[in-house]
Amino acid sequence: MSTDVRRADAPVVVIGPMGAGKSSVGKRVAKALGVPFTDTDRVIVREHGPIPGIFADRGEPAFRALEAEAVRAALATGGVIAVGGGAVTHADTRQALGGARIVLLTVSPEAVADRIAGSDRPLLANGGIDAWQTIMDERAATYAELAHVVVDTSRRPMSRVVDEVVTWLRSDAGTTERSDAGTTERSDAGTTERSDAGTTERSGTTVAPGSTTSSTTSTEGAP
Repeated sequence: MSTDVRRADAPVVVIGPMGAGKSSVGKRVAKALGVPFTDTDRVIVREHGPIPGIFADRGEPAFRALEAEAVRAALATGGVIAVGGGAVTHADTRQALGGARIVLLTVSPEAVADRIAGSDRPLLANGGIDAWQTIMDERAATYAELAHVVVDTSRRPMSRVVDEVVTWLRSDAGTTERSDAGTTERSDAGTTERSDAGTTERSGTTVAPGSTTSSTTSTEGAP
């Protein structure tokens, strides 16, 4: 988990695997905070056409470059930004995320199966849930490295997930406190102090190094 210091007004970027609910949660978090919301997938579609077509005609590297441009523009606008599942695989995008508050949404294979059924996502075209798992495994370390807070969306109402993200952003945890003793994260679910000793679970919320885990449903997102 990332434990860098973030400004309270820094943009919020929602990352995570396909089907985790990034756009749905991000849009509602932005509304709750009264700030702009940008879905970079929608920006790309509006400016360049359908994502499956970009993959087919120009390839994934070209799509990732367009995605990196969309992310940089969204960060300049600020507010809450939902990015595609594979956005973090591009070095320029990862670099652009420096200074942002990163919320990682996760989802179990069991919960995501129905969400991605019939999806036109290019990277799932021939593999379904098995392809999703392979891609998730490949990206997991990058997600974990970038995230400041982790919220599982598998089995809880979206409203609960949104409330927990908003609470984290409004608390001291949204601008991580750092000291030699470790990092402190706060939420309505309780306060967990991190040290080299490990992690603590309270009220269904798991806090790892610089992270908080809680849980929604959605079907949006690009590969």
